[in-house]
Amino acid sequence: MYKGFRILVSLLFGLVLVGCTLAPAAQPATEQPAAQPKRVVYLINGALGDNAFYDSGKAGIDALAANYGVETRTIEANFDAGKYEPSLQAAVSYADVIFVISYGFEDQLKAIADKNPDKIFVNLDTVVQNSANTITSVDFIEEESAYLAGVVAGMLTLDTSVPNINPEKIVGVVGGDVDPVVNSFIFAYENGAKSVDPEIVVLKKSLGGAWDDAAKGKQAALQLYDQGADVVFQVAAAAGIGVLQAARERNLYAIGVDTNQNDLEPGHVVASDIKDVGKAIQDVYKSIVEGTYQPGAVLQYGLASGGVDLVTEAKVKVLPEAIEQRVMELRQQIIDGTLKIELYDGRDVWQ
Repeated sequence: MYKGFRILVSLLFGLVLVGCTLAPAAQPATEQPAAQPKRVVYLINGALGDNAFYDSGKAGIDALAANYGVETRTIEANFDAGKYEPSLQAAVSYADVIFVISYGFEDQLKAIADKNPDKIFVNLDTVVQNSANTITSVDFIEEESAYLAGVVAGMLTLDTSVPNINPEKIVGVVGGDVDPVVNSFIFAYENGAKSVDPEIVVLKKSLGGAWDDAAKGKQAALQLYDQGADVVFQVAAAAGIGVLQAARERNLYAIGVDTNQNDLEPGHVVASDIKDVGKAIQDVYKSIVEGTYQPGAVLQYGLASGGVDLVTEAKVKVLPEAIEQRVMELRQQIIDGTLKIELYDGRDVWQ
């Protein structure tokens, strides 16, 4: 509606000025590069090699290099707070466009973005807004896919025809830390599981920020399996690989995260909750090239846009057909808008 109003005003203004000398067109308030960007940085608070979140973004960056011929660099801060600000400075010195996962250094990002209005900053996975309103944020609606992961876990724990599923109604989740994004996953996962049966118990373990410690992830998952969980959802980046290993060791089941991890431990990873960071990077960069990029916007990526999803394809299938069919039905209902998934509201999900 707003866009249509602007067009109407422009037409009326043009009629008034017939026969007059036209004034130069007003320039956008925010300065943008005059030509296609030549250099792109992918700056992450963690490290590559997680087979999940960070690697998904790197795949998107690699696609930019292949499809647009831009120079790219990836800067890994390796969860070292002392590297956050120097990494930002290095990114600004090198790149025209900076895609950043800024957990732990949001304030530094705001300050540097304010001082560099000629640079394009795109923050991934959280919403960061600076005073100059130049940071665009990509906000994934992880609740939609995590709800489906909970439905898978809930239906699986009730199906004792599946090998090694015990009679108890228990599932688990391992989170890399206690933070709003992980909490959103857990909140929706629990809601999905309890939508199958309210008596299902969801056991939880936090790794306290040990995102890159696969041994700790494995230990946490083994504890959950030993407490009766049939399936454990990992929301723990590289540490989550240990959760998948624990599923194989206990001959039980896990749910992967961020990328399709179903074949990492064949026969034990029943589904993966996808967060397609790479797709978001490619979409935003395309808008920059096409001239439709909007600084300061908050872009939401859910099931309908393909930003998140739940996938069950695997070399070794585990899920019964009835579970897969039910998940696909619910998935379509979410996309159609007939099923509204409750969004995380800040409550304590670790109780």
